[in-house]
Amino acid sequence: MNDNKHRMIGNIIVAVILMAGIVAASLIGVNGLVKIKSTRTSIEVTGSAKKQITSDLIVWTGYFNKQSPVLKDAYTQLETDREKVKKYLMGKGIKEEDIIFSAINTMVNYVFDINGIQTNEINNYDLSETITIRSSEIDKVTEISRSATELLNDGVQFQSYNPQYLYTKLADLKVTMLAEATKDARKRAQMIAENAGSKLGGLTKADMGVMQITPLYSNDVEDYGVNDTSSMEKEITAVVHCTFEIGE
Repeated sequence: MNDNKHRMIGNIIVAVILMAGIVAASLIGVNGLVKIKSTRTSIEVTGSAKKQITSDLIVWTGYFNKQSPVLKDAYTQLETDREKVKKYLMGKGIKEEDIIFSAINTMVNYVFDINGIQTNEINNYDLSETITIRSSEIDKVTEISRSATELLNDGVQFQSYNPQYLYTKLADLKVTMLAEATKDARKRAQMIAENAGSKLGGLTKADMGVMQITPLYSNDVEDYGVNDTSSMEKEITAVVHCTFEIGE
């Protein structure tokens, strides 16, 4: 009889302990759910902004050279060609102070024997110079870059390189573009938050992506960015990666 009574009391104690554990676990679970709901989370979005720009500076380079078995003669002939180049460019409306000549580069060409082995005998001296023009008169210099090979008719071994088209106000424009890209990111985040039934909070992080400067209507994009100098008309794209807080 006493054994049965003790066994019954033990079962009651175990039951009470189990019930207490279940209640405690339930309370912890409820508190946990409340905490999860009240914790603010974040959302990451990418914003972008585009703008068409027109280059305001052109940089054009040309090259001319002269060869002669006698170094002094090669130098004299190159000086003559330099004056021809200067006269030609000034005749096209380029100011003398805008014409930049490089230092003379000298290369020695040696004679090769019948076996194709270079000897110590000098064949000729090849002297060359480059000319560079930086100007805001883009149309004028572009036309000169296309017609400068006319100097060949005057005995000048002239080679024209493709001009580079630059935009000098890029630093100021980047600030504006990044602000617009951030505004676009917030707009995207707002739409996502509203669709999720959440409220958009403040900006917690913003990372600037690479700037893409591409020819107009081009789809060229590179991970490290594009900085096109081949076209006069360009499109600049700014990208920013933003993190916003969201909550109920």
